[in-house]
Amino acid sequence: MDRSSRSRSRRLAPVVAVAAVAALTLAGCSSDSGGKKAAEGGSGAPAGKADTPRMTVALVTHQSPGDTFWDIVRKGAEAAAAKDNIKLVYSADPSAGTQANLVQNAVDQKVDGIALTLAKPGAMKDVIAKANAAKIPVVGLNSGLTDWKKLRLLQFFGQDESVAGEALGKKLNEVGAKNVVCVIHEQGNVGLTQRCDGVKKTFSGKTETLYVNGTDRPSVQSTITAKLKQDSSLDHVVTLGAPFALTAVQSVADAGGKAKVATFDLNKDLTGAIKKGTIEFAVDQQPYLQGYLAVDSLWLYKNNGNYSGGGEQPVLTGPAFVDKSNVDRVAEFAAKGTR
Repeated sequence: MDRSSRSRSRRLAPVVAVAAVAALTLAGCSSDSGGKKAAEGGSGAPAGKADTPRMTVALVTHQSPGDTFWDIVRKGAEAAAAKDNIKLVYSADPSAGTQANLVQNAVDQKVDGIALTLAKPGAMKDVIAKANAAKIPVVGLNSGLTDWKKLRLLQFFGQDESVAGEALGKKLNEVGAKNVVCVIHEQGNVGLTQRCDGVKKTFSGKTETLYVNGTDRPSVQSTITAKLKQDSSLDHVVTLGAPFALTAVQSVADAGGKAKVATFDLNKDLTGAIKKGTIEFAVDQQPYLQGYLAVDSLWLYKNNGNYSGGGEQPVLTGPAFVDKSNVDRVAEFAAKGTR
């Protein structure tokens, strides 16, 4: 090569390098094999939205009317569905038999995936077997950590309710509690029972369980009030959901007592109550994350064969405490309905 050719080659080298980088960048933005592509000029696709074929996913929970916890779960699921080009079909019923029928409906409609809760695992066993037989992938969320593998679910997203209860029991010891009533708002719900049992395991004071009808809020209030009037030595009421904690605050006022209220789970109003001091603290299991991960996992399974936790271990989303020391930060997200 003569001197003039070598000079031209040196001048062209940077241009070739830039072109190569550009080509690699474009290749990383789009994939014919089903990647989530970024926005491209003229395509109209929002950044991060999947270009994979449209899927239908059924999310079936044991939500009771008025329980705002599940609104947060649903928001997370909807966010994942929007990103993954998924049609999300949500349904719920606190009755285990009816919930099983809703799952059967999803199987009959031949959806591409099912995410469900296992508040009462025994009632769901047969219909999950039917989904498996139909080769519809099923994942669990929120409740059922001790049963998801036995029922042959692919993955599970939630918290270990026993561990969460034990953590709350230790927290009660730290704040000097002596006599606690743990309020279960849905009898037979295995996750709620595990929470109260966990509290009893680590709390050094006296603990008893009070059952209430969570679908009847006035009845919840009057039942807790009556209990506080009956036993004035109770110094803490532990509830298992944010709406019931706020009801318990009113019960304490009605009873004219000085008992404090602690709870599992959050919502916007509850973070405000922690700021005011009417709720002492809450255990957060991040329901938005549960809904998001459950739906997103079905996209990943269909399009890339992925198993979170390798299909052997659950993905834990809690527990974490929210009290006056950190409530301001969490309240920012709770105000948006995502914590």
